[in-house]
Amino acid sequence: MDLPIYSTDAASAGASPPGVTPATAAHDARAVHEQHKLAKRLRHQVGRAIADYGMIEAGDKVMVCLSGGKDSYTMLDILLQLQAKAPVRFELVAVNLDQKQPDFPAHVLPDYLSSVGVPFTILEQDTYAVVKRVIPEGKTMCSLCSRLRRGALYEHAQREGFTKIALGHHRDDLVATFFLNLFHHAKLATMPPKLLSDDGKHVVIRPLARVAERDIEAYAAHQRFPIIPCNLCGSQENLQRKQVKRMLEEWERQTPGRIEQIANALTDVRPSQLADAQLFDFLALARRGDAPLPDAHAWLAGEDRSARDA
Repeated sequence: MDLPIYSTDAASAGASPPGVTPATAAHDARAVHEQHKLAKRLRHQVGRAIADYGMIEAGDKVMVCLSGGKDSYTMLDILLQLQAKAPVRFELVAVNLDQKQPDFPAHVLPDYLSSVGVPFTILEQDTYAVVKRVIPEGKTMCSLCSRLRRGALYEHAQREGFTKIALGHHRDDLVATFFLNLFHHAKLATMPPKLLSDDGKHVVIRPLARVAERDIEAYAAHQRFPIIPCNLCGSQENLQRKQVKRMLEEWERQTPGRIEQIANALTDVRPSQLADAQLFDFLALARRGDAPLPDAHAWLAGEDRSARDA
């Protein structure tokens, strides 16, 4: 019986699959390469933040707050990748708060989390009705909604013994919050990468603190996460945060890299170059010997020196 003969001449070697042009194949290869670079960059940025701020320790039980948006999906996905190779063992559990918004697709998150094998809990609390009842039409709902959501998540974390609560705020959120505090509250402050709750019971971490939003958008699009839009706060176009975001986008358009520069500045605070007397001891700076400390009352309300010396 004659055996079939397979030819691999120079013309056919390395040829594209039928129906795929060489240009298309090259484009697809570049796209895959860029996606691998992006995933590697995200793992590096998240891993660096975890190490620099001590976000996760051996034995931690981390509650990964999953909203169904691009940020929290990306956070969970990258944490799962890091968990597989991390130098310490820790547990990840996804938690979603179903706030009973109209038309919320309740099946999406359970289906996705089951498909990737992540343990999860869906909490149910009708915060939507509370917010709609309390906040007048046209007013910003975010503050009350955030407090109600935070309360429900903190209560669950304490009940289930979670040692860390992971939120999906990214680099651009930290920069925007800095300007919101600057413009509307006259203070230099932002969302810290790691914080202790006011009651001292919960440690909140933000693993995406160094990740750019545009990278999250690209990663989420490639991964095809089943995004769930927020119909409560996302539809409020007059939010101050959206105004700041537009400002930052315009700055970034005019001067690429501006947001990264501001984010880096948040990690290089120099108290002696600011004006907070509670943060830096200006009174002791170059003070001469036993010179008395200045008396503010005397400086403000003291009598005229010429009259006193007369």
